[in-house]
Amino acid sequence: MERTTGGLFSPITGTKYNDAMTPALHDQPTVSIALCTYNGVNYLPTQWQSLVNQQRLPNEIIISDDLSTDGTPHLLTQFAADAPFPVTVLANKTRLGYNKNFERALSACTGELIFICDQDDLWLPEKIDTMVHYMIQHPTAQIAFCDAWVTDEQLQGREKRFWESVRFDAQTRARWLSGGTMDVLLEGNRMMGCATVIRRSFLPILLPIPDKIPGYIYDGWIALVGATQNVIHFVDQPLQLYRTHVQQQVGVRPQPIPARTRLRDRLTRHRARKLAPLHRKQIQLSIISQLLSKRVSSDAPGLPELYRRLAHFTLRSHLPHNRLKRIAPVLTNLWRGNYTRYAEPAANWYAPFLAVLGDILE
Repeated sequence: MERTTGGLFSPITGTKYNDAMTPALHDQPTVSIALCTYNGVNYLPTQWQSLVNQQRLPNEIIISDDLSTDGTPHLLTQFAADAPFPVTVLANKTRLGYNKNFERALSACTGELIFICDQDDLWLPEKIDTMVHYMIQHPTAQIAFCDAWVTDEQLQGREKRFWESVRFDAQTRARWLSGGTMDVLLEGNRMMGCATVIRRSFLPILLPIPDKIPGYIYDGWIALVGATQNVIHFVDQPLQLYRTHVQQQVGVRPQPIPARTRLRDRLTRHRARKLAPLHRKQIQLSIISQLLSKRVSSDAPGLPELYRRLAHFTLRSHLPHNRLKRIAPVLTNLWRGNYTRYAEPAANWYAPFLAVLGDILE
């Protein structure tokens, strides 16, 4: 929030709060940062300086280093000695990988709000303060994530926002806000871990992070669990710089454009080829459903969206060989709106009807 005459102004909600409405300092939640490192000596100094330059400093930083070999451990020791806040450095005995490394860092945090941090970005000075105030003003939110500016390796260029890269546009955000959070996330993760804050009280439902989440990594898992409870929010503001470089384990990379399936192909290709992607989607959703069912109650409000999508792809991937027997279930699914609902977001308006035709004829 920005200081104004007589109070604070929220750039997120557009609301001005007078001093009486603003929580007193002793009511402010404590803040931890969970920072994971691995051979980050080239980028860590810049990110670390951006943490030191925050308008609101964290109460602690927990660093989990995944057996770096490039001088990162020595650099972290220097940071910890000079930091204006407590720093704990955890050195892994075996390499954990990013999922379990973040799990270890998150588990060690003691703050009421935990920020996830990558080693190679840069946080804008207002990031912690803005997101802490958002969580204060939205007590039902257990998870929140912000946007970022996508930059080059030298942190230059702010022409593109991260949400554009993951198709989290205005229309998709409107679907999210109207109750389609789980649907949006099952199309692909929109939440970047290093842009996320989590209430520590929500960690028991998130951890441990499963070893394998088909199509997702640790941040996608956190987002999906939050979606089951409808407790994940987004802050429509870029609050950091997202560095892109060749050493990234996970990053924003151009996705290959799938070959267009022509009508002639639909009528001549082997049925196994047509069914393969549907089987993969059905298996993915089934595994995700099983993983989530172990963490949340069966009446979690976001689960029906998952089950509806799973039922759709289960039906499509197990249609009978007899074409006549496919007509009724396919047309019923079309009437229920599922072919339109689960079409690729970037697909043409007639794509659902091509899928119907393919399911009946192929």
